[in-house]
Amino acid sequence: MAKPKILYLCHRIPYPPNKGDKIRSFNVLKALAEHFEVYLGCFVDDEYDWQYQDRLTSWCSEYKCLPQHKTLAKLKGLTSFLTGKSITEPYYFDARMQLWVDETIKKHQITKVFIFSSAMAQYVDQAKYSHLHRVIDFVDVDSDKWRQYAQSHQGLMKWVYQREHHKLQQAEQKYCERFNHSVFVSPDEAALFRSLMPSACSEKITHLLNGVDVDFFAPEQAATVTATEVPLNRRYLVFTGAMDYWANVDAVRWFADEVWPALVATQPDLHFIIAGGNPTAEVKALALKHNIVVTGRVKDVRPYIQHALFVVAPLRIARGIQNKVLEAMSLNKAVVATDMAMEGINAPQSPWLRQTDSAETFIAYCMDLLQNPVDDIGARQWVIENFTWQATLAPLQQLVTEA
Repeated sequence: MAKPKILYLCHRIPYPPNKGDKIRSFNVLKALAEHFEVYLGCFVDDEYDWQYQDRLTSWCSEYKCLPQHKTLAKLKGLTSFLTGKSITEPYYFDARMQLWVDETIKKHQITKVFIFSSAMAQYVDQAKYSHLHRVIDFVDVDSDKWRQYAQSHQGLMKWVYQREHHKLQQAEQKYCERFNHSVFVSPDEAALFRSLMPSACSEKITHLLNGVDVDFFAPEQAATVTATEVPLNRRYLVFTGAMDYWANVDAVRWFADEVWPALVATQPDLHFIIAGGNPTAEVKALALKHNIVVTGRVKDVRPYIQHALFVVAPLRIARGIQNKVLEAMSLNKAVVATDMAMEGINAPQSPWLRQTDSAETFIAYCMDLLQNPVDDIGARQWVIENFTWQATLAPLQQLVTEA
């Protein structure tokens, strides 16, 4: 029996699953492909990812990948000041994508659409598509990130971020009202969004937790990976993530300025590794500080986590669930994190998980783990019991099929 057809729109190619949003979008793609014939439309904003385009045939009946040039996209985003839209909408609009969407829906008589991120909702928001069963995975309350950005800036950029916060929230409400279901990454995100929306939208708002591939992020698997650039003969702490993402940049800068000097002063052989692609100039400059290593893109992040003394997640701006924390826990590593980094995960405070927003307490937690390593780490078992993709995405099929 032929599978029903579904259109899946992503703002970024969902492969390889090597950064936060792509990890979720890829696992959603795999889950959809089990029950549907998937027609995927997405953008490629990193030249590195083009080599993986053909891999999409494993899960898609058809796909359309369009290049997104960031400079051009930013220029398009500026048109929002003339049209009254959010910057996000023109940034991600491409007439070629709209044409492909229109032709694909018509040709294959598609009636079900799954949208990953609010940026892609505009392609099926027209009145002619009101009959479609449309599910949007906002993932996070994206507009709230812009509110957080505004709080940490002054002058013109503060105004720009505040404007984007308001305009994007208006767009989020429009999509929530028009589409069948609005999905978020955690109960916390869903509750926040529900509080911002009209009460009539409440029943449409739900969540699908993030997960982690516990077979891939397994200590025995990580131990088999050779990564010559990892200083395995050194004692180090690690932070992982896309290092052109502003929240990650802010996190490592804060750690390097507020926490690291106290640690390295008492532990002169200790190193701090920042492992992740596309480091900004600000991140690269941190390598000039004592015993800080900025790797740039790595082929496999697992050895960096596996051989670390423990993982730090000092995020001060975030929404949703942090994959970097789940991956560390799946590899059975102790974690020291801020409250924001742990939002949505709701793991219990324990010897292997320390949580604080205070720089002084962050230092104290790190020093304690350095001086008194935890032998009985239950992090992996906790993740297996609470955050496997198979379990977290189990309700997906019903969401996509029910009215």
